[in-house]
Formats: sequence, structure tokens, C-alpha cells
Amino acid sequence: MTRISGRIVTPSGIVTGHLDVDGSTIAAIVPDSAAGDDVIVPGFVDLHCHGGGGHTFTTGDPEAARGAAGFHLSHGTTTVLASLVSSPFELMRSATLAFRPLVDEGVLAGIHFEGPYLSAVRCGAQNPAYLRDPAPGEITELIRTGEGAVRMMTVAPELDGALEAISILRDAGVLAAIGHTDASYDQTHAGVTAGASVATHLFNGMRPVHHREPGPVVGLLSSTATVELIADNIHLHPGMLAFAARSAGPERSILVTDAMDATGMPDGEYELGGQAVVVTDRVARLTRDSSIAGSTLTMDVALRNAVAAGLPLQDAVAMSSTTPAWLLGLADRGALSPGLRADLVVLDAELRLKGVVRGGGRVS
Repeated sequence: MTRISGRIVTPSGIVTGHLDVDGSTIAAIVPDSAAGDDVIVPGFVDLHCHGGGGHTFTTGDPEAARGAAGFHLSHGTTTVLASLVSSPFELMRSATLAFRPLVDEGVLAGIHFEGPYLSAVRCGAQNPAYLRDPAPGEITELIRTGEGAVRMMTVAPELDGALEAISILRDAGVLAAIGHTDASYDQTHAGVTAGASVATHLFNGMRPVHHREPGPVVGLLSSTATVELIADNIHLHPGMLAFAARSAGPERSILVTDAMDATGMPDGEYELGGQAVVVTDRVARLTRDSSIAGSTLTMDVALRNAVAAGLPLQDAVAMSSTTPAWLLGLADRGALSPGLRADLVVLDAELRLKGVVRGGGRVS
């Protein structure tokens, strides 16, 4: 039995006490006024991550994927989707085959295809050479090849065939996300009606809000979709992060990193989806047009930034762990409660990382 003491953030409130771990499971949470000032939160669940620690998910290399997952695990992300960027179908298929054993092993929780069925007008750091309209045959083959490994795909709902693609994903139990889109408000709602349930990094890669045409941002906030928010204070101003999170609520908001391989690495030259990227003072930008190209964020920093933006700690924890776990259908994790898997992160009183436990085993 392992005992961890501090301020324990549970679904029903913050308990000052100790948390007992028996094997891989949380055995008990017991109040204790002398438990100390550490903050204990559930392991982070990141649904949108392209790499980190010098390793990338985007090339479909399983060893690189293992390295990226390990880097983010050391920062508290105990559950991660491997996000790819727009690429030829051959790479999408080979990556699915390569990552499937890592999903079976539990290194990855699944695969997220961010593209290639995206808007050229709102491509952001996506490689325009690979963008195309949705192809139902490709999507069906990827789902079949993955045997459950494909968990999310981002689609622009205004494209020809997009609503059919979203319906295929929904019917297969794959999260359909709306992103990199120039859709109108009505087209966005049509995508949600067809089955889309996630907004890929809300605001970023989307038509801006206008009072006569609200566009996808307001369309998504006013729908049932859960919105991704990149809490690096670069993609979103802290005030906008807080506004969106309060508008959707913690049950419909999730923190993501959108991290690339440069995360945790020195400034310099990198690559994303076949495009040159330069990282300067934490900010990654394409060399061709200075578009923001992913982030250098980790989930522990995202949580701290969300709280600094004015969100209550319990809400930020729900957004970084509970809500994304629920979205993935992972009922065994995402919260601190007896009987759940012992995935947890120990932070100091300033919410800086002190330790990580995954499945009852100490990582750091």
C-alpha cells in the first residue's frame, strides 16, 4: 500500500488528507488535517498532441511515438492520443498499423488524425499540399485497419462529403472533431447534427467571429460539442481561454497541448508535416508564412495557466483529466476516486510538478 498526502482534488471537492494506492488502483481517500500543502490531481488526458522531447507522432514511427509519450508522461500526461497532421493516405495507413501495438500495450490511448480533410483557407500549419475533400473509403479503411486504435479525426464540415464522413466516424464510435474550418454558423451546426462532438483547438484555424456571421467559434460554443483549448497563453489570451471555458463549462471544455517534437527542447529549427518550423522563445512558427505551428506546451503547465487565468482549480482539473477521459469512454480513469486506476500527479502549492504515478507505479 502506498500513501500520498496533500490536498486531493476529487469530483466532489478538495479533500485535505491522504490517498491510498493498492496495486494499480486507488483504494481510499481519507481526510487528514495534517496532510500538507501538496496538490494531488488525476493524471492528465491529452487528446491533441503531436510530439515532445525531440520525438514526433507525425511520421508514424513507433519508437518515436514511444519517446514522445514517455516525455509527456514525465509531465503528468498518463493518457495521450497520438495526433498526426495532414499527410498522404499511405502514411495515414502505415501509421495506424505501426501505432496499433502501442495502443494495445497502453502506451497510447489511440490515434487522432488532424486532417487531411480540412479547409485550405484555414489550414494554419497544416501542409496545403495534402489537403483534400473527405474520402469515405479512406476513412472506413483506416477505422478497419486500426481495430479500435483510431479514436478521433478532425474534419472541416463545409467540405464536399464532410457530413457523410462525420456520420461514418460517429457510427464507428470515433470522435468526429470540427477544426481548420471556414464554415458558417449553420454549416457548423450541421456538422454537429451529423455527429461531430469535439472542436479542434477552438478559435485557432477557424474563421473569426463576426456579429453578422458568428461562424464556427460561436456555432461550436452554442452546440453540444466539447471544445479544445490550448492553454499556452500564445494560441489564446488568458482572458479568451477563461471566456470560452466559462461559456462551455468544465463538462464541455478540455485542455490540450497541441505539442510538437520541439516541446522540452532548445529553440531552433524543426519540422512538422514536411514543413520547416522555427522555435523562438517557446513559440513555434512555420518559416514559410510565420503561422503558429503547434505548441511547446505540457499539460502540467496548461493546468497552471488555466488556474492563473481565473478558472477554479476543480474546473481546470476536470478540463485536463475528467472531461477528456469521459469523451474517450475511459471510465476507469480521469478522476481521483476509490476503485479507479491510480493515475495521479503530485503538484506543489504553486501547482508545479513534483511527481507522477501511472497505474499505481511511480514515474517521477
